[in-house]
Amino acid sequence: MEMKRRDDFRLTGKHLTLALLALFLMTLLLLDFDMNPFISTHLSPHHHSANPGCFLHGPNNGTTVSMEPTEMKSDHEKNSQSIMKEETKQAAENVDNSKTLSPSENDYTNGTTTSVETKVCNYAKGRWVADSRPLYYPVGCKYIQRNWACRLTNRTDFSYEGYRWQSIDCKMPDFEPSDFLKRMQDKTVAFIGDSLSREQFQSMMCMLTGGQESPDVEDVAEKYGFLLILPNGATHHHGWAYRFGSTNTTILHSWSARLCDREPINATDPNTLYAMHLDRQPVFIRENIDQLNVLVINTAHHWSKTMVNLDKEVMYMNGTPVHDKNLRNIENAKIFKVNNIVKWLDSKMAFNPNVQVFFRTTSPRHFFKGEWNTGGSCDNTIPMTRGSEVLEKESSDKIIAGAVKGSRVKILDITALSDLRDEAHISHYGKKANDCLHWCLPGVPDTWNELLNAQI
Repeated sequence: MEMKRRDDFRLTGKHLTLALLALFLMTLLLLDFDMNPFISTHLSPHHHSANPGCFLHGPNNGTTVSMEPTEMKSDHEKNSQSIMKEETKQAAENVDNSKTLSPSENDYTNGTTTSVETKVCNYAKGRWVADSRPLYYPVGCKYIQRNWACRLTNRTDFSYEGYRWQSIDCKMPDFEPSDFLKRMQDKTVAFIGDSLSREQFQSMMCMLTGGQESPDVEDVAEKYGFLLILPNGATHHHGWAYRFGSTNTTILHSWSARLCDREPINATDPNTLYAMHLDRQPVFIRENIDQLNVLVINTAHHWSKTMVNLDKEVMYMNGTPVHDKNLRNIENAKIFKVNNIVKWLDSKMAFNPNVQVFFRTTSPRHFFKGEWNTGGSCDNTIPMTRGSEVLEKESSDKIIAGAVKGSRVKILDITALSDLRDEAHISHYGKKANDCLHWCLPGVPDTWNELLNAQI
């Protein structure tokens, strides 16, 4: 019996010795790992992917880009990355090129990790540069109002045509008509707003057609109820719409100077005033939002007491005239309307992921030594006398920028870049005495459409 207990003790002693030896070896291994970080190259791919500080993750496509120098990678890693590139090639081609990857200020350092932010391209930050490329369309484009085609006026200097916008943060893709129409296949692109919205629409139609008539383009204004037959038999357009048959793409414009619903207060009175409902959206948008794929809206220069009175309009809220003192202030009414339509559109977009909405910022006026009705003018014809760069990160249109922030509505920021181009207005060469609001076409609105093309 005593011998059996002694044997048991020896057996236990052997186990204890082995356990101590294993613990000692494990301690050495861990010490070696801490002192030699390159031992990590021998870990499994699973261990590598668990370290987020060493990789950049692409936006929404699962791609992974190593931030380690190539010479630090094992053969296994290099082979794995080659396979990954092949597997994600198609996904990478579909990534919105308006987004770039940007590591946060504190990258992976001394074993610490930080998140990586997805940065949306700010195309409004950039500079005007001289450009010798041919224009997108000739001055004779059938879709341009004649008084906006400055080469058909008595103006003799056209140096304003020789510049293009170059963004600083990222490369802006070239506008290719066939590519745009292909991407917009079976889609409808709508411009809703004032006369500057109509200029952008006309610019887009000329850019897509090269200014040439084509049997592929069909006038479908009647389909949208844009034609009004006047008592004298003449036809009045309050909107335009064209369909490209080859891609079933519709480009249209509907007039709405203040983006409000507008209705006669007394429909039987030919001299009636009109209710301008601040809390209601334009009829066209309300009735067609589910059929639109790209919507570009704007409102700006019609928000003045003078313009409201000229349009015989009375501000309404909740179906009755506005009596609130603060809201009767025209600037406050504009701010309310901008925020109101953004919230409404955002709620609609929550249930319609197929629509993209852009709020174009204010197109600047350049009346010097007076206003449009007090002798103001814009006679300068020399480009870039006010500078050529926009370096601010934030939009100079604070009202629209503030309204779209945090919503699904995107900003189409054209204010600061257009403000540098006072020489590109129609000026006194058009029908009006001094038009320092609208732009010569071809001209600055073409750039707006280049930015829109980049952001769609």
